[in-house]
Amino acid sequence: MHKLTQILKQRVDTTNAAPVVTPIYQNSAFEAHSPFFYTRKNNPNVEELEQVFCALEESAFAVCCSTGMAAISNTLLLLKPGDHLVINQLIYGCSYVLFERFCQQYQIELTVLDLTSDEGINAMPQDVSMVLFETPTNPFVRSIAIAAVVKQAKKCNPNCVVVVDNTWATPLFQQPLMHGADLSLYSATKYFSGHSDVMGGVLTTNDPVLAQHLREARFYHGAILDPNSAWLLRRSMQTFTIRMRAHGQATTQIRDWLQQQSGVEAVFYPQIDGSQLKGYATLLFFTLAESLSERYDEFVSALQLFDTGTGMACVTSMVARPYSGSHASMNEQQKQQMGLTRQLVRLSIGLEEVDDLIADLSQAFEQIGANELNA
Repeated sequence: MHKLTQILKQRVDTTNAAPVVTPIYQNSAFEAHSPFFYTRKNNPNVEELEQVFCALEESAFAVCCSTGMAAISNTLLLLKPGDHLVINQLIYGCSYVLFERFCQQYQIELTVLDLTSDEGINAMPQDVSMVLFETPTNPFVRSIAIAAVVKQAKKCNPNCVVVVDNTWATPLFQQPLMHGADLSLYSATKYFSGHSDVMGGVLTTNDPVLAQHLREARFYHGAILDPNSAWLLRRSMQTFTIRMRAHGQATTQIRDWLQQQSGVEAVFYPQIDGSQLKGYATLLFFTLAESLSERYDEFVSALQLFDTGTGMACVTSMVARPYSGSHASMNEQQKQQMGLTRQLVRLSIGLEEVDDLIADLSQAFEQIGANELNA
């Protein structure tokens, strides 16, 4: 046998290796008898991660995708021409644009409602096919009663699919499936990753038919999470509850401090009812006082411990302007309709010492003259 052939066929027997963590299966292909066969269909790292999410969500099925937006796209593929999609008015800007374009391209009717109100929920169209919303919302972290939406949607159409983007609550603090939702959706890039170093998306459900549709869509559209990202996310889940506990404590402290500042007009924090939403961490919104609105950029520039990169819910703190960031893809009228102003600030509270973060915010307020408002 030629030496090159011998080299190409050489394999290391790992049967008795007994690693304490699952290694990365950086394979695109497996032997024909393998249950994985081809990584675009499944991979050991992806399957292990899905088992973790099933345990966390207490769901029967989990489907991991390459990004959160890929998870949303996979969900939209459950719709067909002539269907009717309902979304909430307060929603991530890129999601809104995706819904608009998808519905226009595939002749799907799109209705935008304020699902934070009883009036909005009761306005559900009779031919609704799918309801998709975030709770807490982006922006303003307002809560939507999942059970109430489910009840009204199923009353209009028993086959309606109710999808909750649970990214900001996480299954640690909110479990949409327990309140009747058909699908729970996540951008794993945020809290699950926790380090701004990996992207991913997750869909969980108890419905085997929905799970099969989602897996087939993922396979044919090539939207599966890659092995390395799955391995990194699995690693991050080891510290998930610890991180969330620390994030939550710091977020509450900074919320309370912001509420006392003369340079702050309003602070937005979700209502924790102990039934649907049992906790919260990391993201805070606040509006600068009207007299300081022209000094927004100066305020952000003065911050030394808050990064301005595109990210959130990670170990490092970040500051962003939703008007020109997360919702930049929306037009002026759409931003106005959701009440989004140039004064709104989004803080993502990391794992730095909370006293240092408060001191940093304090000196930034001082630089823009916030302390003089009460003088």
